[in-house]
Amino acid sequence: MVSLATASRSPATAIKPTTTATNPSKMLARSSPIPILKSSKTDSAGTKRKMADADLSLSPSSSGASDASDGPPSPKKRARVQFESDVSMREVPWNGKENGDNNINNNSQRTTDKSAAVVREEVRRAIQRHISGTDSEAYDRIKEIFSADPRRRDEDGLSSYEVPTHTTLRHHLLGLLSNVASLDRSCNGLVHAVLNSEWLGRDESYIKLYIRFLGNLAAAQGTYLGPVLKMLVNYMGEIPKATGKLPGYAPVHVPEIYTRIHMALRHIMQLIPSGSGTLSPILSMQFPFDTDSAKANIAYTRNLIRVISYAPELQADILALVTEKLVKIDVQIQVDMEDFEDEVGEDLLHDVNPEEDEDDEADDASIVSDESVDTDSRRVKTIKDNIFKLDGMIDCLFEYYSPPFTSGTLDDKENALDLLLSHFQGIILPTYRSRHTQFLLFHFSQSSPILVDRFAASCVQLIFNKLQPGILRQSAAAYLASFVARGAHVSGEVVRDVFDLLGTHLSNLRVEYEDSCRGPDLRRYGPFYSTAQALLYIFCFRWRDLTTAAMEGDTADQVDELEPEEIAFPPSVYEVLHRGIFSKLNPLKVCSPVIVSEFARITHHLQFISVISILETNKRLRISSFRSISALSDPRFSQVERETRAGDDLGYQLDAYFPFDPYQLPRSRRWLEDDYVQWRGIPGLDDQDDSDSELDDDDDDDVDDMTETDEE
Repeated sequence: MVSLATASRSPATAIKPTTTATNPSKMLARSSPIPILKSSKTDSAGTKRKMADADLSLSPSSSGASDASDGPPSPKKRARVQFESDVSMREVPWNGKENGDNNINNNSQRTTDKSAAVVREEVRRAIQRHISGTDSEAYDRIKEIFSADPRRRDEDGLSSYEVPTHTTLRHHLLGLLSNVASLDRSCNGLVHAVLNSEWLGRDESYIKLYIRFLGNLAAAQGTYLGPVLKMLVNYMGEIPKATGKLPGYAPVHVPEIYTRIHMALRHIMQLIPSGSGTLSPILSMQFPFDTDSAKANIAYTRNLIRVISYAPELQADILALVTEKLVKIDVQIQVDMEDFEDEVGEDLLHDVNPEEDEDDEADDASIVSDESVDTDSRRVKTIKDNIFKLDGMIDCLFEYYSPPFTSGTLDDKENALDLLLSHFQGIILPTYRSRHTQFLLFHFSQSSPILVDRFAASCVQLIFNKLQPGILRQSAAAYLASFVARGAHVSGEVVRDVFDLLGTHLSNLRVEYEDSCRGPDLRRYGPFYSTAQALLYIFCFRWRDLTTAAMEGDTADQVDELEPEEIAFPPSVYEVLHRGIFSKLNPLKVCSPVIVSEFARITHHLQFISVISILETNKRLRISSFRSISALSDPRFSQVERETRAGDDLGYQLDAYFPFDPYQLPRSRRWLEDDYVQWRGIPGLDDQDDSDSELDDDDDDDVDDMTETDEE
């Protein structure tokens, strides 16, 4: 027979056995929370479900009996609770101390653990008294239960007796779950104590109960939805080493911790479908800082993408967020690498080992913070960390986008490309110096001829749209030219179609500008020069596809077997280039010297167009043009002052920015195998075959060497 009473009631007024109105066992039957999800089932082989699909409802014994780990299993027959009138009553504190009692070992079964029914009633009274303002002592004791550090040790290194048992913690959480409707703003301290408590390292039954509490709390008290989601999202990055390791419990490893976090988020999103509107800004705000480790950024990116599986309405927001972060890191890498020599910069890309142990980052961080390390070493370490960060994050996006393009229907492919195009136009295209992020478009748009046409068409529309800012139109021309020139799966027919479209556009711009032109002027005629440079770049890489032989079905190898005098081009190709080059606009003076030099070599060898005389004249041509702050706002297409040759005048020329030059990130480059048109040496002119020329180098300052090659 079990004797129960409260401290506030005397023995003379103890409840009789016949009184049922306040019988705790029946009170439990009335106030037990309704299970949110269906009961867990096992298959015929007895295999349990995975945590991601686990049932969050409580077993019949969990509402009133201790866990098996804290005592003997409950009998099948329900225990009858009786009350005696002649029993002295007292309240036993949760910490196991009373009137100087000896310390109780936390690892042993405590006789002071109360039943769930009693704790439930104590929690209800504590909350009501706190809300009414009469007494907060019991309320504060509940807060201490959840605030207690389970890892606390006494002076002898033993577990502190003040740490509540698993049963105590579970029963109090059950009490809060039953009274969740009363946890208004006045109970903010208690709620945050529960949210900040150690829960991820406990057993599966407690995890299910805790997640049920989070869901019911967020649904019943909307003011706590944000704090609940923020607490969960905070664990989506790098997990602190102590998380998941609690005394008395089996260690919970990082993958399982992430699974539990997503289990909780999924449960809340199912209960509160509108909660995604609250979750989206939290995901953005909790993204690791730029100074955080690569491990934190990569882990957070993976978990962000995992959220899409149960919150598909956040797909666009999440992918846009990751793309923005990628572009920012990508640009920072390019800026930092400019301070080093070209060879050093390339070595930094190749020195990053994609298989290196990420746990070594802590040691690297201590090296960076060491004042004894010189400045260059710290900068190199920062660049390598950013490269590793960018590589891992963009690899996550390649993995996410891959399924619809490889095994999806045409609608799946087009929907995925629509998403990529929206991020391309809104995030990537307006950003100067983006070096790697755009390769998502480069790779996936080549997965079918239809998608090739769609990406090319989207760039053409931007180029021709006069309502778009000039910088975006000129940048779109660079993207289109680089895509057509470099895409291995871009057919010769597409190359010729794009060349014709750009050629027509160049002719129209020439007619529009030539009457008022008194000489080359990038500031006034920027669209003309960006289009001309796009045509020159396409010609350098894909001139074989522009020949009449290719139009008749010859392959590139067959074209290479022809003698220079046997190679012919359609009249339209010759007319567009000849009229544009020899116009008063003089594009060879403004276009990048590297591209101009290579174009001159090829056309001279093929006996197509000779521009040597123009190049010689341009060496002596001095452009007089004023400089304005607005014109210098974007170094891609602004009037950038460059020394074309020692002792010669300073000219204003386009930057050689072609976004699909060879991809160098070590881990994610695997996605781009066989996507490239490699540079082919010119038969009879170059001794090297199938190797990248100077055009593969992003730097265009090596003008002297290129000019000397032309003179030879």
